[in-house]
This record gives sequence, structure tokens and C-alpha cells, in this order.
Amino acid sequence: MLDDFILNVEYGVKHVLDINAYDHVLFLMVLTIPYVFKDWKRVLLLVSLFTLGHTLSLVLAAYNVVIVNGGLVEFLIPITILIVAIYNVFTAGKGAQKERVGILFLSALFFGLIHGLGFAREFHMLLGESKNKLVLLLEFALGIEIAQIIIVFVVLFIGYLVQTIFRFSKRDWVMVISSIVIGLVIPMLLNSDFLS
Repeated sequence: MLDDFILNVEYGVKHVLDINAYDHVLFLMVLTIPYVFKDWKRVLLLVSLFTLGHTLSLVLAAYNVVIVNGGLVEFLIPITILIVAIYNVFTAGKGAQKERVGILFLSALFFGLIHGLGFAREFHMLLGESKNKLVLLLEFALGIEIAQIIIVFVVLFIGYLVQTIFRFSKRDWVMVISSIVIGLVIPMLLNSDFLS
């Protein structure tokens, strides 16, 4: 029982930290870079909404409530990253991330749904004939949340170093990282099976 719990949580962690599936990391980077450590509650809420959306779409897929076109979802995932990165570029230094729960929070939830659907096929195979799908889903979601918190901490820490030691302005930090992510995401979009 404990072995299964650890295995499922570990699987969730590895899903996020998989170097071959870095889209999840890119999304978390662009979601986090506008913030600093003192904004940790807001960042945690954003990331948790993303996890909630991710888990909800896995639940819907696991119980065959939703069946999606894999090519479309693989196209939409980089689109979500691109949208947040472009949002960062246009709002860098303008305090848009301080707004009340609004478009950014709804976007994190919606994008979580899309990212979860991208993993639904593989997760469906993992479930197999499992009788306790919901427990497995929750353990997996815990692993995802742990991995996301690690990534968020690393991004906030690097942001702190860059802004305090190297004296980058917050605006420049957000612009540079968002631009790099845009440059990484465009080839993902162009290579999408959906456009072929």
C-alpha cells in the first residue's frame, strides 16, 4: 500500500520533471517569473489551480467522460505557454500580476485542463484495470504538486539572484525569460501534428 503510494507520487513528480516533456516546466516558468518570494501565496494558488485543472481532466479521461483528439491537445499545450509568455511581455513591469483573481487564475485552471488532457492517454494506460482510480489520481496529483513547487521555488530563487546580485530589473528578467520561452515554443507549434 505504502509502496504504491510512493510509486504513484513519484510518477507524478517524474511526469513534471521529465526533460523530454519540458512543456510543463516552460509553462510553470512563465507563470512564475513575474513574482518574487513575498508573493508565494499567490503563486501557490496559481500553481494549485493549474494542478486542479490537470487532475480534473485526468479524472474525466480516466472515467471516459471526455475523449479528445490528441493532435489538437498537443497543439493547444504550446499555445497556452505562448499566451502566458506574450502576456508577460506586454505586462512586464506594469503590476498586472497583482490584480485580483482574474484572467491569470482562470487561465491557469483552463490551461491545467488542457495539459492534463495531453497526458490522459498515457495515464489511461497506467490505470489499466486499477479498481481504485480516484486514489491513484490523487496520489499522482500530489506528485505533480510537489514537482511544481520545486520548479516554482527554483524559478523564484534564480529570479531573486538575478535581480539582487546581478541587478537585473524585474521587468528585464520577465522580458528575457518570456522571450526565450516564446523562442522555444514556436518550433513546438510548427512541428505539431495538428498543423501537418
